[in-house]
Amino acid sequence: MKLPVIMFRLLFSFILFITAMSCNRPIPEAPKAVLVIHGGAGWISRESVSDSMENAYIKTLEAALIKGRGIIKNGGSSLDAVQLAIEHLEDSPLFNAGKGSVFTYNETNEMDSAIMNGATGDAGAATGISTIKNPIQVARAVLDHSVHVFLSGQGAEEFAVEQGLKQVDPSYFFTQKNFDRLKEVKVAVNVPSQEKLGTVGAVALDVNGNLAAGTSTGGMTNKRYGRIGDVPVIGAGTYAENDVCGISATGHGEFFIRNVVAHDIAARMKYAGHSIEKASTEVIAALKEKGGAGGVIGLDSQGHVVMPFNTPGMFRGYISLDGSPVVAIYAED
Repeated sequence: MKLPVIMFRLLFSFILFITAMSCNRPIPEAPKAVLVIHGGAGWISRESVSDSMENAYIKTLEAALIKGRGIIKNGGSSLDAVQLAIEHLEDSPLFNAGKGSVFTYNETNEMDSAIMNGATGDAGAATGISTIKNPIQVARAVLDHSVHVFLSGQGAEEFAVEQGLKQVDPSYFFTQKNFDRLKEVKVAVNVPSQEKLGTVGAVALDVNGNLAAGTSTGGMTNKRYGRIGDVPVIGAGTYAENDVCGISATGHGEFFIRNVVAHDIAARMKYAGHSIEKASTEVIAALKEKGGAGGVIGLDSQGHVVMPFNTPGMFRGYISLDGSPVVAIYAED
């Protein structure tokens, strides 16, 4: 056999070996954190967000991460960390939750929230909130002080007032940007689907290994008939279970409800042995095939972070016990 032929075969065999080794490499582990948050997914691009607004989003997300992480560093619970981080986002007019909530067809604000304790499986949820400053506090009060899981409308607000939560005039939630958006949608022939889908959420893992997840939203611009999205539906937009994962979702709620997205991720991990990376990525990809836009954030019991989404952008970030906040907005980040 001629020498060039031998050399060629040796080289070809070496290339095959290297290729096989590359294909068999394990997927790199996701970064670890004690808190992960989101501020909504949607058609968010560098062209649609000015430099000043981008800076404002980043600073607000970073501040929420630092506040929530402070609870955990001081030995506090994942529930308290989730609640505090979400409250900070609710207090900002930048996000579709609390102060920044969008308007319904009737030109009102109707907010939903949920929180779940992964250690016990207890949960609290509320919908149709219109006068309580921080809707996530209503969900937490339901979890801590009610025999029920899910309260709505006037009853939810009466309960919140009984629990001493801060009540505000509905005008507190007015923002000109969101009101103008409602008017645009009302005159449109079809409601535009390509917009920022809103919602804020957080998932935390405390020093005792307990997971918690929470989500808060102003819902969908121009929604009618008391429409409720996935956020307060336990297992759809919010879910937490120790030894498995905590998940908070954002996106087109109808699709997240029908596909029980948050619980589906946990079930794939629990019963099929999938990693949180594999489970969450596959669920969000499958959701897109069905026409559902959005994403999730999550932590597993080891603190591995996931933030998959199928839209051009999602406001998101995470923080470790001692590191600096890591924040991103666009798909390419």
